[in-house]
Amino acid sequence: MTSTGVPTPRDQLAALVERGVGWPPIPGDRSTLRPAAVLVLLGALDATPARHTSPVVPADLDVLLVARSDELTHHPGQIAFPGGRVDPEDDGPVAAALREAREETGLDPEGVEVLGALAPLPLPVSRHLVTPVLGWWHRPSTVGVVDRRESTEVFRAPVADLVDPRRRGVVQARRPPTFRTPAFELDGHLVWGFTAIVLDTLLAELGWAEPWDRERVIPR
Repeated sequence: MTSTGVPTPRDQLAALVERGVGWPPIPGDRSTLRPAAVLVLLGALDATPARHTSPVVPADLDVLLVARSDELTHHPGQIAFPGGRVDPEDDGPVAAALREAREETGLDPEGVEVLGALAPLPLPVSRHLVTPVLGWWHRPSTVGVVDRRESTEVFRAPVADLVDPRRRGVVQARRPPTFRTPAFELDGHLVWGFTAIVLDTLLAELGWAEPWDRERVIPR
């Protein structure tokens, strides 16, 4: 809580973990999907404020994202959360998300407060069942590209800019042709697909979203 009794973003995220998230329905047989996890890491990460002014989202609140390499088999070139498959030696999705984030970005996991894991979400294209792990970056560390075969950029996206209705729209997925996902335009990056579905749902569930044009199609 702040001194005025208003919940901080960290408190709001922790409360979201407590009550759970209602993900949009994604068709597919979950029984054949492999477990994976991503780290949805938020915090006051740098000194560059958001351009959009939100009445509920602080200008210094960011989320950590990576640009996937064009050489990857699944989701090449897309913007994503750090993450990957849960390996047998991982102690569950939380450990997998932290390990993958360290391997992809050089993140120091000691600076991350894990708030909890959300319900898993199917990703049929790559045949994974993905658990989003919410984290608060209470002691940010230096991050960057570790292996260019996996990612080409690591960056902090201002959450208030994600809220900006002018940056929002939908992307038409190529398969099936009628499938659309939310999308965000971020200074040369287009966030869509699984990552955008997670961000869109979290913004709505947290009460941070602003009305936006759901008929605006963004080409990709």
